[in-house]
Amino acid sequence: MTVQDKLAALRGLMQQEGLNAYIVPSTDPHASEYMASHWAEVCWLTSFTGEAGTAVVTLDQALLWTDSRYYLQAGIELEGTTVQLMRESDIDCPKIEEWLVSAVSDQQSEVSFVVGVNPEMWSVNAYKELKDKLEEAGIGLTSVDLIRPLWTENRPPKPMHRFFEFDTRYAGESIHSKLGRIRAKIREKGADTMVVSALDEIAWVLNVRGHDVEFNPVVVSYLVIEQSKCTMFVQPQKITREVTAYLRANDVEFRDYEEVFPYLKHIEGSVLFDGAKVNEALYEAINPDVKKINAQSPILVAKSHKNHIELAGVRKAMEQDAVALTRFFRWLESDATRAHMAAGRITEWDLMEQLHACRLQGKNFVEESFGTIAGYQGNGAIVHYAATKETADVVYPQEMLLLDSGGQYLDGTTDITRTVWLGGKIPAQAKRDYTYVLKGHLMLGHLRWPRGTRGNQIDAIAKQYMWQAGITYGHGTGHGVGHFLSCHEGPQNIRTDKNPTVLEAGQICSDEPGIYRTGKWGIRTENLVVVTPVDSTKEATTEDEWLTWETLTLFPYDTTLIDFSLLTEQEREWINDYHAEVYKRVSPLLNEEEAKWLEEKCKKI
Repeated sequence: MTVQDKLAALRGLMQQEGLNAYIVPSTDPHASEYMASHWAEVCWLTSFTGEAGTAVVTLDQALLWTDSRYYLQAGIELEGTTVQLMRESDIDCPKIEEWLVSAVSDQQSEVSFVVGVNPEMWSVNAYKELKDKLEEAGIGLTSVDLIRPLWTENRPPKPMHRFFEFDTRYAGESIHSKLGRIRAKIREKGADTMVVSALDEIAWVLNVRGHDVEFNPVVVSYLVIEQSKCTMFVQPQKITREVTAYLRANDVEFRDYEEVFPYLKHIEGSVLFDGAKVNEALYEAINPDVKKINAQSPILVAKSHKNHIELAGVRKAMEQDAVALTRFFRWLESDATRAHMAAGRITEWDLMEQLHACRLQGKNFVEESFGTIAGYQGNGAIVHYAATKETADVVYPQEMLLLDSGGQYLDGTTDITRTVWLGGKIPAQAKRDYTYVLKGHLMLGHLRWPRGTRGNQIDAIAKQYMWQAGITYGHGTGHGVGHFLSCHEGPQNIRTDKNPTVLEAGQICSDEPGIYRTGKWGIRTENLVVVTPVDSTKEATTEDEWLTWETLTLFPYDTTLIDFSLLTEQEREWINDYHAEVYKRVSPLLNEEEAKWLEEKCKKI
């Protein structure tokens, strides 16, 4: 079926159900960022492969809302589909509910206007917000799954991979301890029971990991935590004998994945749930006679504070990642590779494959933490560019390459972006852009702040130099990072949007400002950093509690791209100190030739 065929079939079902519009979000029943292909409904319907997009289909129009990270990608993928791109980050772009209200007014009819959604794909909070806004305009909202009866051919099944225990020597805390802490938090909220649907939260609490979602070592499941017992809802075929023994020893029971709905109908006492994660269908299944408490998940907060074992593991993972990157970039700069590039025999896909091969050699490496972004020249300006073997551009030994990649290690999760110049004369504008990005990256990475500061309060620190030059970027400056879990996690982040979460010790964030020039290049520099207390014994401060960052990532910047006239002496010192630390930590893990290469990249500026 073509996109037009699918839209026509969907409109046929909409007419049968009496619907004027149908909304399909790019999510799953667990509010996941990355999801199993079984739930990739927006991609199936519209051909858009980005992680964030929402399709709206009426009887005569089809539209896709996505943010600035995916504008270029969506424009390419939607071409020829009749699906109109709505650039939701633009000031003049209406929100979906605003557009629907406008569509009703254009209809000029007394016939009621009804919108349909699948409640499993909408969080409780999102569903309520949509319903309230539509009802204000006299628009009805109906719960119905119209994609399931249409997507019958070649729809991937729900993932059935077996999962495994995540040993406490990596996790740093036992399942018994975690459940005890979470049950105490549940009682503090005035509840007896908690319903958990976020896959990374379930994996963290139970100290299990799996292979159900690409790049995220999670297990598709639900979890119900009661004061006297804990029940995991998961397909029984995924449970090994070893996992059964492990979880039963920790008083965790098993039921089939779909049994969560009837189970919740008979639950008693008050129930806590996170309305930002739990889906509407699950919420509606909860016994209507019990008190329901909608609050941020205490697991989300607990998980964000990495313990000393987790942080020690992340540091080990960073060293392994640095070894892999050293071997990759040394290969990239070799005469043999450059000869192949000059002959047009190396593509972006080949770079991704080579980097994967380098990471495979690392101790405790499991998989990538997200799809590697290898953006050559203008492709680097597509923030979440995704090359395939068929579409990847040829890479020549000249101009700009942006490489954003990461690994999932048993020890921890990595995420690093480096932008490098492959050869030829460097334009002055490219040097200025790179240096503005680097200055913002360095300033944010060396910031100190008083306890109680939020991420949105420091976002402008990374943008200050490019703002003065009339440049900005649309993506967040920093996201939370899990421990052998989701590469993007909360509740902390660094971005313009207001977030009430304050930055606290043990939370890992990325530091990744960027500049993107369509058709020319993309420049982004990213390290992972962890919040750590300022050592008050070394420096006096005006307050008792100050925080700063410890840089976790270990790999040099491309100093050939720096416009040194724009650097301060302090920034030079920061770069030199960082490169000295990189060489000190990584060189003992390399052979002599590799260590020599790294030494050259880390030499003082």
